[in-house]
Formats: sequence, C-alpha cells, structure tokens
Amino acid sequence: MSVRKYKIHVPATTANVGPGFDVCGIALSLSLTLDVSIPSDGTGDVNPTIEYSGLDSANVPLSPYKNLLTRVALYVLRANGITAFPRGVHIHAHNEIPFGRGLGSSGAAVIAGVLLGDLLGGFKFPTARLLDYALMVERHPDNVTAALVGGFVGSYLRELSEDDIKAAAVPLAEVLPEFPPDAGPDWGPNPPQAPGGIGHYVRFGWAPEIKAIAVMPRFELATAKSRGVLPETYSRKDMVFNLQRLAVLTTALARSPPDAELIYEAMKDRIHQPYRVPLIPGLQTILSELTYTSHPGLLGICLSGAGPTILALATDNFESIAAEIVRIFKTENIEVDWKVLDVDTKGSWVEEIDA
Repeated sequence: MSVRKYKIHVPATTANVGPGFDVCGIALSLSLTLDVSIPSDGTGDVNPTIEYSGLDSANVPLSPYKNLLTRVALYVLRANGITAFPRGVHIHAHNEIPFGRGLGSSGAAVIAGVLLGDLLGGFKFPTARLLDYALMVERHPDNVTAALVGGFVGSYLRELSEDDIKAAAVPLAEVLPEFPPDAGPDWGPNPPQAPGGIGHYVRFGWAPEIKAIAVMPRFELATAKSRGVLPETYSRKDMVFNLQRLAVLTTALARSPPDAELIYEAMKDRIHQPYRVPLIPGLQTILSELTYTSHPGLLGICLSGAGPTILALATDNFESIAAEIVRIFKTENIEVDWKVLDVDTKGSWVEEIDA
C-alpha cells in the first residue's frame, strides 16, 4: 500500500498589538505542525487517527469530532460536497504553542484545520478563499490572518448576515466546548458555504532587528473570559487615543533603525488592556514601570492577544527586559516561562514529503 505524506506548518501569533485591538497580528516563531499520512488506495478506518506531542498534548481530545482542527477540516470538506474524511488518514500534531496564553493556539488550530480540509479534499484554494473558511470559524481576523500569511498584518472582517451564518453547522472556535454535545459523524452535514471576500488584509513592513520577547505566565486565560470584561461602548477620547497611535505604529515598526521613543508611546492602548488588569496580576506594574529609558533596547510592551502573555518588542538586552517582567510576576507569586521569538514572515505552508 502506498501512502502520501504531507507536512502542514502554522505559526503562533500575537494579536491586539498595542492599540490594534482586533486589527493587528504578528506571526511568531513557535508553531503547530501536522504530519499527515493518506493511503492512496482509500483503505483503513473511516475516521482519522490523531496523535499529539509537545505542549499541552495531554489536554487535546483525539476524537476527530471533538478536536478543533479536524472539526474545521470536516467543515471545509462538507461545505464543498465531501461528506466524510478519506479512509485511513493519520495525523501527528506537534505543538509548540501554549494553550490559553494569548499566543494564538486556537487560531493556529483553525488554520491547520482549513489547510487540512483543503489538502484532503484536493481543492487547492487560493489564500483568500482559505481565509474565508477560517473566518467562518474564528470571527476575530487578526490571529488567523497573521497565522495564514505571516509577518505583521492588519485586517478587517466584513460583516456577515444571519443568512450567511448557521452557527450550529460551523465549529466556532471561541465557543466550541471541549466535548460538544453534537460531537459525532452526524454533526453539521450541510454547513453553509463561506461567502467570498469575508476578510481583507495588508502586510506591513517590519524592521529586521526587532524581536519579540514573550513572557508567558503559567496559567490559562480563556479568550471568552478576557473578552467578557470589555465594555460595550467607549469614549471618543479613548477611541481617538488608539486610532492616533495605531496610525503611527504600523509605519514605525517598519523603519530601521527603530525609534524607541516613537514606538513606545505608539504601543499604548485604552481599549482592552485597562479592563484586563484585574485578570492578570502584575500587568499594570509591567506596563507602567518598563520603559525604553529604564531598559535600553526596549521598544514597546503590551498584552499578547487576550493574555496573560506579555509581549515586549526589543532590539537588544532581551534577557534583562525579560528578567524584570519575571521579577514583577514573581512578586505576585506567578511563575512564568519566556522566549525570544523572531517574526515568522512565511506564514503557513503545506508540502509533500517523501514517503
């Protein structure tokens, strides 16, 4: 029996970059990778077999109807007239992205699922169409867009009508329980087709000397909980504050050498970080006490995604900047891990490998 083998690579992401709430995302050099084996003779189990290794692998459901990435793949297949997975598919996933820490673990799973569905169905969709399917599942475009195309991106999501969205047949990432009540072969047999052109994006420039320090507290913070503390409305003053800084930041991060004074102020936010301070002990101290003057090499600092990870952009002195954030968290009895990460400019990819 011959077997076709493929590798799917999806990078981690940070979203809500500075003032860019639900707008800006950056792909980072952690990844979710899938090794996919497909028997060419169409034999084997009707359901894919799934294995996980790496971070949080013990917490991932292995049923293809409970696992987010395979549910997304099945959604893509069924939206295009293929009712079941090909027989005998085996998936080994290796994960480097911590769950629930604000580094795009669910967005990576969504993109991996869309790419898996595209591969298994043989559709060969263009990037824009892949993004349409991802945005039917994950309604916040900053993470999934950065994960798909790589680099530093800005994006927006076209409003969808109620006719476009039949939530029972779409595996919404943010609300998907670990064990959905309908998790079985009969789930979502006739899902809605994704409208075209849901998402639009632009890639911004990125100065090559800028790296990202990700300081990751050892506790999870659900996106739904973090989003739940945000107000329904904002003052005009706060909206103008963010818009002014966002307009500057998207250009400032592309300039070499980076201007620390300009970027530090442009990384500030009044839309989500102030409201999430109670959820992340030490956050307010970190945002107020680490500056580009107190820590040379630091450009700016913000919450990564919905948190609790802290993202510091810097050109030098990475260890001393991380050490200060670690120290502040330690005063709150919070243990952390940290990494210096590069920006992943390639984004997601699929390649066939030797059998």
